[in-house]
Amino acid sequence: MKKLIIFALAAITLTACNQKTETAREPWAKGADLSWLSEMEHDGVKFYQPAAICNQPSDCIELLRDMGMNAVRLRVWVNHSTGWSNKEDMLHLAQRAAQTGLRIMIDIHYSDFFADPNHQTIPAAWQDYDYETMCKAVREHTLDVLGALKQSGITPEWVQIGNETPNGMLWPMGKVSCQQSAISDQQTEGWNRYAGFTRTGYDAAKEVFPEITVIVHVDNAYERRDWFWESMQAHGGKWDMIGLSHYPMMSAWNGGKSWQEMNELAEANIRRLIADWHCPVMIAEVGMFANNPESEIVMADFIHRITAIDSCAGIFYWEPEVYGGWRPAEYIPLGWGSYDMGAFTPDGQPSRVMEILLQSEKDY
Repeated sequence: MKKLIIFALAAITLTACNQKTETAREPWAKGADLSWLSEMEHDGVKFYQPAAICNQPSDCIELLRDMGMNAVRLRVWVNHSTGWSNKEDMLHLAQRAAQTGLRIMIDIHYSDFFADPNHQTIPAAWQDYDYETMCKAVREHTLDVLGALKQSGITPEWVQIGNETPNGMLWPMGKVSCQQSAISDQQTEGWNRYAGFTRTGYDAAKEVFPEITVIVHVDNAYERRDWFWESMQAHGGKWDMIGLSHYPMMSAWNGGKSWQEMNELAEANIRRLIADWHCPVMIAEVGMFANNPESEIVMADFIHRITAIDSCAGIFYWEPEVYGGWRPAEYIPLGWGSYDMGAFTPDGQPSRVMEILLQSEKDY
């Protein structure tokens, strides 16, 4: 009965993907999230041309552009303690990307640190806000971030309203469950608030850049989440494109599934989402153990699958530039190790995995 009510509400709710056509007609996005780049450069990390070319130091963005990268993804935190990935850092990297001719995706976390399915922490400066004030903060932050880009003459193509938000954002206020069995009065209120935050961010983004593509991003590309999208729409959420994360070699995260099963399930789910919601899907994050020889096979298989899907808009590797055990400053006090799914070799050159991604093509 509740599901019938959801569908009835959806019928009178503004269609979520009402700003875009069913088929993605922009060029295939071949990109990378390079949000750690300025901190790595600050720490003296160097990047090198492939040995077959000249093995000389190179600007990382220009190096990847010359290999075929046509887009970059950059995150924004509200007020992180180290100062990296804030608005100013993002703007610096966006200016470099724009000067290099790249398309730009902005990933707004609405948090002071990483937002993901297990962490959606309200920024310290927003801790005491009620719902209406929180919506105002979401609006003002979105306008501030995108307005800074516009003032600099930069027009991003995409913006994420939140990062990996299958369980909502700005917890506990906007926390939700995407399990039908968990729906309750409390969950309904959570959905109202979460969808309200997303709608507020959507409208603010369109106010600055009317043609920008707004993405709602969830993890686990392989996982069916019909209830999430039904609830999102029924409670007034708005989006133009669905963003997904895909980490096929992380069997510990994926219930022990093989990478073959992960890729197959992801392909089927992408096709289903496009058919059900009539909007394109972007692989906003992909990552694998790039210096594991099997990773080349994994990436090639996944690329082959998604380039065959009409409305799959592209793919972004998450932080490929990390190599050599480097880790960001915030990892040290947390006792975290270095990110081990970068797509550069131990010698600081793009790996074969990155070559496969950046050499991919798609016909329209």
